[in-house]
Amino acid sequence: MQPIFAAARTLPAERSRIVYAEGEDERVLRAVQIAVDEKLATPILVGRPAVIEGGIKRHGLRIRVGEHFSIVNPEHDARFREYWQDYRKLTERSGVTAQYAKLEMRRRTTLIAAMLLKKGEADGLICGMISTTARHLHYIDQVIGRRAGVTVYGAMSGLILPGRQVFIVDTHVNLDPSAEQLAEITRLAADQLCAFGLTPKVALLSHSNFGSSDAPSALKMRETLALLQQSVPGLEVDGEMHGDSALDETARLRVLPGSTLHGSANLLICPNLDSANIAYNLLKSAAGHNVAIGPILLGCAAPAHILTPAATVRRIVNMTAVTVVEASRQVDAARKC
Repeated sequence: MQPIFAAARTLPAERSRIVYAEGEDERVLRAVQIAVDEKLATPILVGRPAVIEGGIKRHGLRIRVGEHFSIVNPEHDARFREYWQDYRKLTERSGVTAQYAKLEMRRRTTLIAAMLLKKGEADGLICGMISTTARHLHYIDQVIGRRAGVTVYGAMSGLILPGRQVFIVDTHVNLDPSAEQLAEITRLAADQLCAFGLTPKVALLSHSNFGSSDAPSALKMRETLALLQQSVPGLEVDGEMHGDSALDETARLRVLPGSTLHGSANLLICPNLDSANIAYNLLKSAAGHNVAIGPILLGCAAPAHILTPAATVRRIVNMTAVTVVEASRQVDAARKC
């Protein structure tokens, strides 16, 4: 994370505005204190001012509204009329009436945060400390949508383990993705690793080890490999394989001496959400000391990330730095175009 933190610190305040949808949450307040101390971001908190001020005082924090961060009050904001009208225009053909748009814009803090990002009043969004990924993604999809040319969202979770860094896909979004969806999510995840300065080494995981089973899930991973080899010929990827084959080159070469994957994989693609989420949480608890990065939302048109109710202060800080750098990278890419 150090290069990402260093990059975030170099960016001006007008390019590091991160809106936190759950601004009243204690973990968010503590993370914002660190972000301010480390000069990582210019925070915007969605929440009731009295509750936020009370939390700052109760937890002995030093941040001050107006000086270190700003607040968007869901109960009273001069932009309310503009925001609910814009939201209704975006969703009026999805059954959203004026009355419902007004109601949602008062009570859905992720929706408010997404509108700030949509209208250029924030550079990145962090949410998810309360409720489910699906609920937050609903509002992000309605307002921000997918990146041009992308057909599916995905979630990549990173773990800093002893002696290695591992990223797992798809841990939170797609219940049973198709081979085509997995191939697209893998490409998005590989691009994200490149942005981190890492060379992607991709393992397509399965209960099958290089053709030992023809079960539907194994065939899906085999098809995913074929699609990736065709669409991204330069990507270092192999599968389908067992988890130990992915991380242990010696074990892999015993089974398939001609494997196209070299060394230890750092990007693990699982066949479905169950396997990815279970593997991620087991590794996080048993070997990762609960030090994680993400989940990183892949495929979104703007830097918006949905964490989980189990997110720690450290994870929120990590994702703050990731979001700031991602937002700046998107601005630079747009200027080049």
